[in-house]
Amino acid sequence: MNAPEQPGGVPRTHPRTPMSEGVRVRVLRAVHGDPRAAVELAAALSEHQLAGLEPLPAEPVAVAPGLLRSQRREIRTLPPDTRRLLLIAAADQYPLATHAFQRAVTAARLDTGPLDEAEAAGFAHPTSSGVVFRDPWIRIAAYETASALDRRETHRLLARVLRGEGEAPRRSWHRAAATLGPSRRLAGELRASAHEARAAGEHALARALLERAAALTPDPRERPRLLARAAADAWRSGDADRARRLAAHGDVDGLSGLLALRAGNATESFDALLAEAVRGAESGERALGVEPGRSVDGDSTIGGALIEGAGGSRVVRPVVPAAPDVAAHLVARATEAAVYTGDLRRCVEAAAVADRYGIVPPGTLGGLAAAFEGRYEDARDLLEAAAGRCGPGGDPTSLIHSSIAALMLGDHTRAASAAVRAAASARARGESTTVPQAMEFRAYAEFWTGRPRAAGAATLDALRQAYATGQDNGACHLQAALAMFAAVTGDEDVCRARAEAARTHALERGLGLAAALALWALAFLDLSTGRYAASASRLRALAGFGPGHGHRAVRHLATPHYVEAAVRTGDTRVARAAHADYDRWASAVRSPDDLALSARCRALLATGPEAVEHYRTALDLHAGGTRDFERARTELLFGGALRRLRNRTEARDRLHSALEAFLHFGAPHCAAQARGELRALGEPAGAPGRPRDLATLLTAQQLTVARMAADGATNREIASRLVLSPRTIDHHLRGVFNRLGIRSRIELVRLLASEE
Repeated sequence: MNAPEQPGGVPRTHPRTPMSEGVRVRVLRAVHGDPRAAVELAAALSEHQLAGLEPLPAEPVAVAPGLLRSQRREIRTLPPDTRRLLLIAAADQYPLATHAFQRAVTAARLDTGPLDEAEAAGFAHPTSSGVVFRDPWIRIAAYETASALDRRETHRLLARVLRGEGEAPRRSWHRAAATLGPSRRLAGELRASAHEARAAGEHALARALLERAAALTPDPRERPRLLARAAADAWRSGDADRARRLAAHGDVDGLSGLLALRAGNATESFDALLAEAVRGAESGERALGVEPGRSVDGDSTIGGALIEGAGGSRVVRPVVPAAPDVAAHLVARATEAAVYTGDLRRCVEAAAVADRYGIVPPGTLGGLAAAFEGRYEDARDLLEAAAGRCGPGGDPTSLIHSSIAALMLGDHTRAASAAVRAAASARARGESTTVPQAMEFRAYAEFWTGRPRAAGAATLDALRQAYATGQDNGACHLQAALAMFAAVTGDEDVCRARAEAARTHALERGLGLAAALALWALAFLDLSTGRYAASASRLRALAGFGPGHGHRAVRHLATPHYVEAAVRTGDTRVARAAHADYDRWASAVRSPDDLALSARCRALLATGPEAVEHYRTALDLHAGGTRDFERARTELLFGGALRRLRNRTEARDRLHSALEAFLHFGAPHCAAQARGELRALGEPAGAPGRPRDLATLLTAQQLTVARMAADGATNREIASRLVLSPRTIDHHLRGVFNRLGIRSRIELVRLLASEE
């Protein structure tokens, strides 16, 4: 019996342990997208590996031994001269690309004619820049079928010809690959070359050089330090599985805590990061002749950092000493972990550690902590300072913090600019793991300014990258964001599926922020479809959930929606208190959009002519802001209020304006609410959409699926691109056919062609 499959054709071999989405993506990446190798690797994974709790295997022979054996047999059928040329080409490309094949062939005075045999067999073909293999497994087999002696001679040949500017790291790699035993001198050369590669943003190369240096160093005490540095480079290059394996040999600059923050339990990550921050700070105090040995509450710390665990338990965790100058970085990461959990107590604990050791954390995280505590003026000042650091270039993490700060302040234009620059800087530095986080905050800025489809596309791309780089917690936040985007664009099934996926992962890993975002998405879906009691109930729950389940910041941001839902259900007592706190924040940050939303809340909580004036104030404030979608919702609510006051003319104008905006944004549920108000006025709201205007007939997800299907993509291919299951895609296509009144893909192609 065949094993059940996950999206993308990767089987699930353990019925009790389904393969997580992040593992599925990384499996396909590990096997270079080869479905045969994916099947073989998935069948060999342990339950912990399937769940993402342990890293995937490292070497090709462990990834797909059966496939590799068959490829080796094919290579052995070739003549020796052909195999030698293929060995040079493979060594030039695997496991690192060094771009020296043509020079090596020339230096060895070899004839490339024998490559005709490889081309005739369909294994590889020569080009002006080298040899292109049929697939990565043939390349690996071409390397591994050669004898160890032939491989070493090939690496020596490649090292001799790599003499150009900037080629020293690759030359060192080949020299090390040709060496048999330990060599202190060569290990030192590899360390220096790794530093040069890292400076050039080539973290994968730096990682390989350091791993080889660890294998060649004769000093056993040096090996863990080299492997720890290699782990850090592996992480930056996006190879999370290798980073986790290497980090087991030693930690550097809080990498283990960072790995936990990105893919593990956020609470445990906080504990590990803050403990190492304390250790690093104490190292600095010792260097200055100050006697540390005391934690922030006066308890002594012996052999480790004393921290408070879950439930108030006291634990001592041994940590590898960090350099004093990274203590601020570690406190910042610990605060980030605390923010992810939604635990105010941990934010306060991190702030106390920073204060105890004179550490100044980044303004964004300090501002968030101040906001959590209700110190809104302090929060504003810290966030303003952080948002101001979003000039060109710069550290990508700092730019991401600038983007977050700008979002909190309601400056979405500046937030998008900082996020774009952060992604560009991360790519230039070769820091693949930072790119998805930067794209996430760019998507938020685009979403709130009325571009939900663009935000959704960017977030899907970020989701794939987060999974590929082993950042399952980041992917969880992106799933929650996609749930909100789907709620706005009317994709109920997708909204619920994304929200469920996010909440399931978030509750397992203590991610209160993602759990709260997903719940807000479901609440907005209820609000936009008239299920006001359900919406109010979900939003009230945000206040009741503790750390790891809810989040104060999300509860605060969702206040305008909660007030609307509460007013619709006649329960305004709690809504008034929530609005009072929101208004205090809006008054502190002075964002036009936040002030507009506060005025809208005031209008909802008022009656008669007083409400009308508050609505007018809200729209005047929206004119100076950027949240066009919320402006449209304010017009919708204002139009309804005017209708009830029998001001038919202005009500009609406001509702038509809102309807036009919702159709532009692709928000069918909100458009339906506007049409309902117009019908209540006795106005024809217009047909639900002209036959050729597909954007008003289909949800955003349906339109995306329809276009992909019309381009010839199969359901499985669409599922892989959108990170959904083939069954969900089939459901969407049936919905497309029903809404458009068609029966086949051929009709769909014709209809879309007529649109163009």
